[in-house]
Amino acid sequence: MSEQLQIEATGETVGEAKWSALRELERLRPGLDKTAVKFQVVSEGERGLLGVGFAPARVIASVDADGDSNGTEPVAGESELATTVRELLERIVGTIGVQARLAIEEDDETVTASFSGRDLGLLIGKHGQTIDAIQYLVNAIIYRGSTGDRKAIVVDAAGYRERRTATLDALAVRSAERVASSGQRVELEPMTAVERKVIHLRLKDFPGVTTSSEGTEPNRYVVIAPGG
Repeated sequence: MSEQLQIEATGETVGEAKWSALRELERLRPGLDKTAVKFQVVSEGERGLLGVGFAPARVIASVDADGDSNGTEPVAGESELATTVRELLERIVGTIGVQARLAIEEDDETVTASFSGRDLGLLIGKHGQTIDAIQYLVNAIIYRGSTGDRKAIVVDAAGYRERRTATLDALAVRSAERVASSGQRVELEPMTAVERKVIHLRLKDFPGVTTSSEGTEPNRYVVIAPGG
């Protein structure tokens, strides 16, 4: 049996904890094959009322000392980047314990990984927090240290991103119209960085209002104020 190298790490989310563990493994094993890393989620963490009683997410990352990995068989016609994305996502989602089918589409600017199946709520998370963390983790791993051109990697599940973007667009317009008519600023609910960006872009050219982000993660939120 191969000897294994194990690292335990923590973070505000499971995704952040996994990323921290990977960085430590890379420090100990330069040139680490990231796709060979296996994760065990010890605790998903929790946040008490009003932020009191915070407990971090905790994971254990392990890899065979010899670094051998069977990997994922490439899909016909799939690029090396797409195959790497597939390998990472299959490992991450397998660790979470979600059974889902994965399809990858690639164009000149984006690699889109879409999951389909039943019971994808665990993969998406509240307000998309889990799937956003997965998307951030995959981009961070693949492009770590890269300074050249890169394609955006988008992770989706059951069309969640399109539905959520439509919801956020409608919320942004309703809120902006209220601000423009009342002259009073509006604070939206806390959102992930991905969702805040949707609001900012939707209202970038909206007459009579400006947007900004306030607060600290994970409770950072968008403020829509008179101006512009």
